[in-house]
Amino acid sequence: MSACRYRVLVVDDDPALLRLLSMRLSAAGYEVAAVESGEKAVAQIPTFQPHLVITDLRMDGMDGMALFDMIHRRSPALPVIILTAHGSIPDAVDATSRGVFGYLTKPFDSMELLDQVTRALRVTGEQHERREDEDVAEWRQGIITRSPLMEDLLGQAQLVASSEASVFIHGQSGTGKEVLARAIHKASGRAGGEFVAVNCSAIPETLFESEFFGHAKGSFTGATRDHKGLFQAASGGTLFLDEIGDMPMTFQVKLLRAIQERCVRPVGSTSAVATNVRIISATHCDLDELRKKGTFREDLFYRLNVVALDIPSLVERREDIPLLANYFLGTLEDAARKSVKGFAPDAMEALLSAPWPGNVRQLFNVVEQAVAFTTTSLIPVSLVQRALRDEAEGEMPAFADARSRFEREYLTQLLQITNGNVSQAARIAKRNRTEFYKLLHKHHLNPSQFKGAAAAQSVAH
Repeated sequence: MSACRYRVLVVDDDPALLRLLSMRLSAAGYEVAAVESGEKAVAQIPTFQPHLVITDLRMDGMDGMALFDMIHRRSPALPVIILTAHGSIPDAVDATSRGVFGYLTKPFDSMELLDQVTRALRVTGEQHERREDEDVAEWRQGIITRSPLMEDLLGQAQLVASSEASVFIHGQSGTGKEVLARAIHKASGRAGGEFVAVNCSAIPETLFESEFFGHAKGSFTGATRDHKGLFQAASGGTLFLDEIGDMPMTFQVKLLRAIQERCVRPVGSTSAVATNVRIISATHCDLDELRKKGTFREDLFYRLNVVALDIPSLVERREDIPLLANYFLGTLEDAARKSVKGFAPDAMEALLSAPWPGNVRQLFNVVEQAVAFTTTSLIPVSLVQRALRDEAEGEMPAFADARSRFEREYLTQLLQITNGNVSQAARIAKRNRTEFYKLLHKHHLNPSQFKGAAAAQSVAH
């Protein structure tokens, strides 16, 4: 494992210790970024994309554990090492039980530091090295991105793929939940088996059992032959259940039994059939909220939600819009026949600033419509604006999407008003600093970008 390929973020409010850590890690061949607060670490992580974070436990403002909690929620595969004074060792031991990779007591031995770093990087090292290999990276070729959020998600997906754990994918409509599920399947040991996808909202309630478990000839009117259900079709591979939140309660208990017992009994049959499937499920709605309301079984929820992955919205990964738009352009036959080369600069600007309630799927539709109407080699802004208007006509955003958009706009306005002063913005919002930073991180807002009027203007939409 070549050290120089790994990035380490060091966080400590002691300038002397920060320099010492940076020197020792740099001398060992690691690429190092050093910051003196948890708040600055939050801002640095999306751009630096560290493979490891080393942080002091006791710091003013956001302390080491608050920083770890933020990292663990967003990037659970990113290892964190805590630095602690001798008197706070019990706190550090408790931290390891919560998921911190390890801790070092001050003053620390250089060899012990490097040993901890080497062991921590082994957690992420294998998938990082494999990602460099184009042959192995075939599993993710259908995902077009340069977003740090998406790269982190793909790192988690690859870790999960090597296990047999059930995976639950949450994301807004149009974010590409099935694309991610297929990527997990391709990266898993089941890649040689079938990937079978089904949209639970498209199946009539009376046909769930027959669709999933199959039926025997003559079991009901119209059953003119034996039919293998989805579980048998996906045996040895992966069964992807999209919009799982729309599955009727009457079938949920039967699905749970099939997963637990690893066998199904076709409708009209007296014998069970063994199955071997890996379940990946997805929904755009809040499944936990459905569980609390009693419209989704709690036992099935925990069976499906062994590992949870969140796909960011297109607005959260705007840097991917030019990549995706040009990729879609290259896949459309009409564009090839018309010799469409790309988008005019103001047309791309319109794509970058659009709200995208329909996410990647909506972006494809907009590109497709613009290509259909263009008569020039560069798509003009007028066609992009027309396609965006047509897509938005009569469309009401989901409540969760509207609330998220309001939160982001509200936080942006606060940071503009306060010139990026987080303490002042938090007081206006009547939130403590830690909670306010969590909100900023949730919406990927960097306070430093709002320092000065010019910076504030550059982030306003």
